[in-house]
Amino acid sequence: MPVLIASPTLGDLLKFELNASYTRETVTLKAGTSYPLGAVLGRITAGGEYRLSPAAEVVGDEGAEVAVAVLLEAVDATDAAVIGLISARGPVILADGALVFDVSVDQPAERAAKVSQLAAMGLVARTTV
Repeated sequence: MPVLIASPTLGDLLKFELNASYTRETVTLKAGTSYPLGAVLGRITAGGEYRLSPAAEVVGDEGAEVAVAVLLEAVDATDAAVIGLISARGPVILADGALVFDVSVDQPAERAAKVSQLAAMGLVARTTV
C-alpha cells in the first residue's frame, strides 16, 4: 500500500491570530524561487520586495537579513515576482516546526536569531504537537 503524505496546511503553521484584518498583508515576493508555506521572510530595503531572510546581508538584497514576516501560503515565484499573503505583525502564535528558513540559516543560533527577530514583530514561535 502506498504511503500518503499530506502537504502542510495553514493550520499546521498558524496556531493563534488575534485579527487577520490587522496581522496580514499582501506583499510582492522577489522572483527566482518557490516559497513554501511558513517561509521566514525579510524585506529588501531598495524596492520593498520580500525574500527568504538570509543569515547575513546579501549584496543587492540589503535589509532582507532581518526576519520581519512569515508567508501564509505556498507561492511559486521562480519566473517572476508574485504577490503573496504574509503575517506581518502580531499578536500571532506560529508553530516553530512549521517555519521554513533560507538555506543559509543552518545553525541553531542563526535560527534562534530569526525567531527572535520575528518575536519583535509580535510573531511568536512556539513548540507545538
